Amino acid sequence: MHEKPKTKPLEWIGTSLKDMRGMPEEVRRFFGVALYTAQLGGKHPEAKPMKGFTGSGVLEVVEDYNTDTYRAVYTVRFADAVYVLHVFQKKSKKGIATPQEEIDKIKRRLSAVEELHQGKRR
Repeated sequence: MHEKPKTKPLEWIGTSLKDMRGMPEEVRRFFGVALYTAQLGGKHPEAKPMKGFTGSGVLEVVEDYNTDTYRAVYTVRFADAVYVLHVFQKKSKKGIATPQEEIDKIKRRLSAVEELHQGKRR
């Protein structure tokens, strides 16, 4: 008998679930597969460490659809869940860099998750 792999719950931080629901279906499906892979303890082939978050278990998946680029950012740092920190359509016209306001939002949400975990450990 094969034991079914344990699936970590998916926790949506801030407006990430609402933002995801507003994306094209193809993008939602792609992100869904990547997030489910993370829930099973794996890493989607397209998931890359988010620049500027070295060693923090923050990953991003990027999907191009029509002429738009969409990103989902999540963390696998914590054993109890996969936390979706931010899902957004990249609007910057300046190269491939993630706009600073998006980075700041991800940092704030990651801090909130870290605080939540500090509280759980006490």
